[in-house]
Amino acid sequence: MTGSRTGCYDRQSHTNYSHSHQLQNEESGLSHLPVIVGMGGVNAAGRTSGHQAFRRTVIDALTDDDQQHLLLGLAALMGLGSHRDGSWHDATGQAISASQLADQCREQILDHTLIRRIEDPRFNDDGLPANRRASLELGSELVFRIRRRQLPERLPGTWQVRELDRHTLEVTVPPGDLDVMLPETRPALVRAAGQLPSGFDPSRHYRSVHHPRGLSMSIFAASDCLGSSGLTWEALRDRLDPDEVAVYAGNSIGQLDDEGWGGLLKSFVSGNRATSKQMPLGYGQMPADFLNAYVLGSVGGTGAVLGACASFLYNLRLGCEDIRSGQRRAVMVGTSDAPVTPEIIEGFRAMGALADDDSLKALDALELLTDADYQRACRPFARNCGFTIAEASQFILLLDDSLALEVGAEILGSVPGVFVNADGWKRSISAPGIGNYITLGKATSLVRDMLGEKALKERTFLHAHGTSTPKNRVTESHVFDLIAQAHGIENWPVVAVKAFVGHSQGSAAGDQLTSALGSFAHGLLPGIPTLNAVADDVHADRLHFSRTPQAFDADAAFINAKGFGGNNATGVVLSPAVTERLLTQRHGEAALAAWRERRKATREASKAYLDRADHGHYLARYRFGEGVLEGPELDVSADSIQIPGYARPVSLAVDNPFGRLEE
Repeated sequence: MTGSRTGCYDRQSHTNYSHSHQLQNEESGLSHLPVIVGMGGVNAAGRTSGHQAFRRTVIDALTDDDQQHLLLGLAALMGLGSHRDGSWHDATGQAISASQLADQCREQILDHTLIRRIEDPRFNDDGLPANRRASLELGSELVFRIRRRQLPERLPGTWQVRELDRHTLEVTVPPGDLDVMLPETRPALVRAAGQLPSGFDPSRHYRSVHHPRGLSMSIFAASDCLGSSGLTWEALRDRLDPDEVAVYAGNSIGQLDDEGWGGLLKSFVSGNRATSKQMPLGYGQMPADFLNAYVLGSVGGTGAVLGACASFLYNLRLGCEDIRSGQRRAVMVGTSDAPVTPEIIEGFRAMGALADDDSLKALDALELLTDADYQRACRPFARNCGFTIAEASQFILLLDDSLALEVGAEILGSVPGVFVNADGWKRSISAPGIGNYITLGKATSLVRDMLGEKALKERTFLHAHGTSTPKNRVTESHVFDLIAQAHGIENWPVVAVKAFVGHSQGSAAGDQLTSALGSFAHGLLPGIPTLNAVADDVHADRLHFSRTPQAFDADAAFINAKGFGGNNATGVVLSPAVTERLLTQRHGEAALAAWRERRKATREASKAYLDRADHGHYLARYRFGEGVLEGPELDVSADSIQIPGYARPVSLAVDNPFGRLEE
């Protein structure tokens, strides 16, 4: 068996290497640094790779050329234009210049990305399909005809059935009471959501067979992440023990559309049959399962932590801890949520959590809501009335710092820590608590200890959970204010990306983190355009809010999440520049110089992918039924398992912290 770079593979030397890797930084007192080398996904602002979605949130601060590049990429994503044979074509197939296409599509793109009126036809003026229970009092016989296969198997004893032909029956119901379900339509009470850009359907980019939307988004997002990294997955995998890879991915509420648990749970009452896929594909950890089985072919660590709105950070914490400890060297972390369905929206509306139409009208004293009003539905830290639900899928690829240098990976940032704490005693499960003070307090202390007080005070910013609920604006700003006061911070910049893309539930912190990476790359913080004025009850004395994008040279960002039920998390993300300084300190300038040379090829591969993606060619990675193994093919010894198709065996050596009993 040959590896990607070492020629003939020596099992013993690899075992020695793995052991030395785990001890490498233990001897120096340092942990392995989790480095972000790839990101991918999609949300209401567009594609994650190449910072497309981020650039959509700061479009007014971009140069004319950068705006045109952004608009062309979004036009390709939304099916408004295509690039083939070296030139652009509009939706009709007519050849057109790049500038003409960008100008032609600009208004359509701006109106059909970000938060907007829900475009699902079920939310139109005809109303949502529903049923109403009723009891009919029959004064005389009721006679009706029905197809044989539509008649219930068990009938009331008083019903009389007569066969008319092979397919048709006549039923006679005697006078009396008859319980029925009457079809009706109910007006949608919530009509704003953060939806994927109009015209984009991730399931069209691979061989999807009735996959729930969240899983189709996972396939697209993970493929986008790998493509944008510029790394070849097979070459990276061949450098590692298969057990040095992990995937931590899930969502907050499973797949609840009709292809998942949503269709399963209402199958009896809707008169539809449950399918064999709805039950298994509905599980919350299924994004990780899909990546292992159809994208990466991984046999390493796997799992998903569900923590409501903090789910992305919970999974990120698992990945970071694995890498810091040396247990894993490559980890893909992500979430995928598709909750824009009538049932989920009604559930949150019944809680009083969503910005429904009546509340939005009352907020601005309006008689009717226009499209422009729906686009302003989410107003973090302003006078507001509830959050705006959204869909998104976000994935990042983490490598340990040594591996990142070894393979010449592009460094987008690093994650030295993610902190999680519960709220303790609560008045109700949805009430705010105290856990977020602890998570942000720990995160700021880490940055102070790593980068110094000056960097913490002057070169960090807050990526707020910022849901746009009255409770959140008070409680989260109070957390920020107290921590700022403790560190002597006077003007802490606050970003609230939900103003653009809405609240994507478990993927929300993924939206925040990838936006932070965009801020590092472009030196811009998105404004909060729906913030006409900071609400009077916001603790804003030590915070800085802006409606427009602001230039800012950041060393670190704090990704904050306040999840339902008391699931609090704060992640620290360091900029690429700071990460490189850390790597120089840890590995020396010679190692960094060699890494920069190897990185040239990675950048070329990444650029080639991003050019294709901006032209609408995404190359979703979906390998159904390839390389399937069931056990007899394995070569099993006492110390390792050799898997066909994998360059290195799985080492069975494990740490034993308990010592050995004397015989």
